[in-house]
Amino acid sequence: MNRKLVQKIVFTILFFVTLIVIIPVILILSIIIKEGYSAITLEFLTSMPKDGMRSGGILPAIIGTFSIVICAISVTLPIGVLCAIYLNEYAKDNLLTRIIKLAIVNLAGVPSVVYGLFGLGLFVIFLNFGVSILAGALTLSIMELPCIITTSRGALNSVPQSFREASLSLGVSKWQTIRYIVLPNALPGIMTGAILSISRIAGETAPILFTAAAFYVPHLPKSIFDQVMALPYHLYIISTQIPNMPKNLIYGTALTLLIIVFSMNLFAIFIRSYFRKRKKW
Repeated sequence: MNRKLVQKIVFTILFFVTLIVIIPVILILSIIIKEGYSAITLEFLTSMPKDGMRSGGILPAIIGTFSIVICAISVTLPIGVLCAIYLNEYAKDNLLTRIIKLAIVNLAGVPSVVYGLFGLGLFVIFLNFGVSILAGALTLSIMELPCIITTSRGALNSVPQSFREASLSLGVSKWQTIRYIVLPNALPGIMTGAILSISRIAGETAPILFTAAAFYVPHLPKSIFDQVMALPYHLYIISTQIPNMPKNLIYGTALTLLIIVFSMNLFAIFIRSYFRKRKKW
């Protein structure tokens, strides 16, 4: 068979497969935007829920989501980057490090509900943190740690080995080489991975269901030991547990969560493109 004909057939198949994937996503987004844009008002975003959450706003859920995410990434990012530095720059290629790397890959595929049950047993019950921002953030940080380590290792590997060799040949110590040469050049990839991880954990429901989220909290959190509302769990509640819930408020909550996640992804793309332009290699 003619190679050009085969190529056209394969490209046509790939095109239609791509359409099969993209069209449902576009339909879902269009339905959410159509049904929910009318609910997006200043009052909706900045006021407390009222009338059994059938009216009012979603401010506690927004604040709760950001509180959990900020605490989680504050724990995950430094630990993940330090682990990546050790595995990539210091650890020898032996059986132990290969087992650790395999464990990291396997942990990235564990269902989020399993992390939620783990967080419930360790942080909520054993360490007695209770259902709180701290317990939810630590659970999410453990869930995202494999992703942070993997993306950070990829960013460190992208720095040419010649940079390290040139620095070491000048008598600079290994740690100074990593700190002043490797890390600054790997920073774009590390930051991109961190922001994408933030956007992922912002939409997680199962881990915070057991460790942080509340059905309804009539006030904003005052400490990391407070129970909070969160957008993913709040969306689940108003969709399934509240009778006679206005449809536009359900779709408005979903649209708000999508806007937050998409904004984080766009921010990651902007940072990546900005730092790539500044690269000199």
